[in-house]
Amino acid sequence: MELLVKTLAGLEEVLATELRELGAENVTPLKRAVRCTGDQALLYRANLWLRTGLRILTPIAQFEAPNEQALYEQVRALDWEPYLQLNQTFAIDAVSQSARLKHTKYIALKTKDAIADWFREHKRGKRPNVNPREPDIRLHLHVDHHHQATLHLDSSGDGLHRRGYRTDGGMAPLNEVLAAGLVKLSGWTPDRAFVDMLCGSGTLLIEAGLIAANQPPGMHRSFAFENWSDFNAQLWQDIQQDARAQRRPHDLPIIGVDNHFKAIRSAENNIAAAHLQSYIRVRRTAFQKYLPPEAPGTLVSNPPYGLRVDSEDLTELYQDIGDKLKKDFTGYQAWLFSGNIPALKAVGLRPSRRLHLLNGQLECKFHGFELYRGSRKKQ
Repeated sequence: MELLVKTLAGLEEVLATELRELGAENVTPLKRAVRCTGDQALLYRANLWLRTGLRILTPIAQFEAPNEQALYEQVRALDWEPYLQLNQTFAIDAVSQSARLKHTKYIALKTKDAIADWFREHKRGKRPNVNPREPDIRLHLHVDHHHQATLHLDSSGDGLHRRGYRTDGGMAPLNEVLAAGLVKLSGWTPDRAFVDMLCGSGTLLIEAGLIAANQPPGMHRSFAFENWSDFNAQLWQDIQQDARAQRRPHDLPIIGVDNHFKAIRSAENNIAAAHLQSYIRVRRTAFQKYLPPEAPGTLVSNPPYGLRVDSEDLTELYQDIGDKLKKDFTGYQAWLFSGNIPALKAVGLRPSRRLHLLNGQLECKFHGFELYRGSRKKQ
């Protein structure tokens, strides 16, 4: 079985590593995606365990679609019995790079019409209903520059970033997949302390906590493959049971700090929803007053970008962050993720690593700082 796993720009190699660890074969990183092969068990495990995947697609047909009529005819010629039942709802998402098929809503509509007409022909005039919000079966249509169309079944349903723990997002929460990617890119491992001194609603903390607990991010949600005609309920039950058995205790601190009452309350609620109360501690205080656990440790923070504070205050904030790192985080590896590149310079430390990522459509940098003792630390 071929799988196409979507991800965010900059996380392709991280996702490829995750897939290899799950047993995927022929793993090939692409742009914002990774292609691989595996069996039904891998499909189930990947949906359950992947931290940096957005959704998992499996192709069911590929054909030339030079125009809308050709697209309609090719889709109608498929046998839809294995993929969709009369009593199920469905929805179609379309992406097109073709100069001839520019209007994605229209080609999604033509695809829907072709499927409906196939059912009318083969099921005595009856057809399944469309439900764009919560369909039983979700399809993805992709048309490339050369008018090659690929129809995929979406095995995930809701995007895999929907872990089920976000009870309150706060002012500007990180996407869960992005947060998990930042934790993994930082190189943090559960044998070191983890600190976020601007924790907001706690997404970075929770993703670190899930890793520390060896808890799959998809444990508390459902998936579209459970509605497929070939769904193997026993296999899925066994995979979930095996995942629950792998959960492990964790004694080293995972700590979040924020000065805002609403942020701390939101973080506490989200941590509880993720079943990680015994793994993560949060504290309401200004980061300037916070003293971290002894090194070694890793700090990962996502400071404000300047959308809600003026530039002078923002520069002062980033200067304070740099002063705090130099004063109290010696022996730590610190990482800051920000969409305000000039403000990052105010930190006053020379990054040992510079990574480029996106937060939505905003270009961001993820800077890593080795906080050595002595002369290697730039004051």
